[in-house]
Amino acid sequence: MDKIFIKDLIARGIIGVNQWERAIPQEIVISLTLFVDISVAASSDKVEDTINYSDIAKRALQLAETQKRLTVESLANDLANMCLEDQRIAKVIVSVEKPGAVRFTRSVGVEIERSQKT
Repeated sequence: MDKIFIKDLIARGIIGVNQWERAIPQEIVISLTLFVDISVAASSDKVEDTINYSDIAKRALQLAETQKRLTVESLANDLANMCLEDQRIAKVIVSVEKPGAVRFTRSVGVEIERSQKT
């Protein structure tokens, strides 16, 4: 299966359980790997035959910046569900990170994998 990826998309949103995290938008780093057959687009060279990367990125940003989740796990699941709304996407791997959330780390986060229901 082919892969389309969006790496290190930076959003600013409310995420976390601490009171200060609920008041101040924080940096959230999102990466998506979409498993999709791109053979038609590769042959046709037509953008309409593939997944619109820009659209997925914009939708992911909008979701991350408005959901106000407590956990990165929940936000990652929301993002996976958003991607899988497009039936052409067979599977998605979603990574959500919070830079600087834990002292002495560059970032912490989760990576999840979800597939279309068969």
